[in-house]
Amino acid sequence: MKRFFAIPILFLLLVANLTATRADAAEPGAVCGSGLIEGKRITVEVEGNGPDVVLIPGLSSPRAVWAATAVRLKATHRLHLVEVRGFSGDAPGLNAEGPVLEPMMREIADYIDDCIVNQGRPAPAIIGHSLGGLTAMMIAARKPRDVGKLMVVDSLPFFGMLFGPTATVATVEPQAAAMQKMLAAKDTAEADDRTLQIMSATEAGRAQVKAWTRAANAKVAAQLMYDDMTTDLRPELGAITAPFTMLYPLDASAMPADIVDGLYKGAFAAAGTATLKRIDGSRHFIMLDQPDAFAAAVDAFLAD
Repeated sequence: MKRFFAIPILFLLLVANLTATRADAAEPGAVCGSGLIEGKRITVEVEGNGPDVVLIPGLSSPRAVWAATAVRLKATHRLHLVEVRGFSGDAPGLNAEGPVLEPMMREIADYIDDCIVNQGRPAPAIIGHSLGGLTAMMIAARKPRDVGKLMVVDSLPFFGMLFGPTATVATVEPQAAAMQKMLAAKDTAEADDRTLQIMSATEAGRAQVKAWTRAANAKVAAQLMYDDMTTDLRPELGAITAPFTMLYPLDASAMPADIVDGLYKGAFAAAGTATLKRIDGSRHFIMLDQPDAFAAAVDAFLAD
């Protein structure tokens, strides 16, 4: 019991149910190019030249989570650094009300259509961390022509599986609603010290995560946490046809390897194109805890 309690904390603040319309998305063909592109629910920073790579951060994280990755890749790739409105001190816009995950995902997918695929360019590689990983999986399952290859960094297709094998969206929803209410009541999406310990293995990493969460809009973070917890993508994993790398962390001092390996292998058993890769000596923010191993994994993913 103690072991299974520890796993949910890993995703509690980081790791979508109503239908959105095209009206929520970027205007077709309207705002493409380089520099900062303003959408209704997202902004996208475009830089570099080469094959396209779309990077989606997790809950309460700005695009700065990819800063080191962007510095390395922009000489050889055209990067599309996504940021959810409300997650870096900016106004939340449409994200201030109602479900966010589904319409936000559709806006990213429409941006890929308008500014990459429909421009005659090959479908991009997509890399998503945590909630961004769930978003990337949704796009890959529902709009496969938009995804050339997929990397998910420490995310699950259904948050509820952390509560046991019989968990469903219905059984998890009351806990999701309680979490949403608690988070929305705060002035910022600040993580407590216990959660920060699990986000990163280093003091510097925890300080960075704390700064990012403090800058995030609490109401947007609360809604996206609810959306995440009440989304079960497991039935759709088989629809993902793109090559799929699933990167997950192991901190052996916090959780035995067999428990962690079993969790992820079970979660992605239905993803026929998925290859799981473990990064040891890391917690949730792999890119902060093991930057060299993370960079090597990204390079191998893009080169494959």
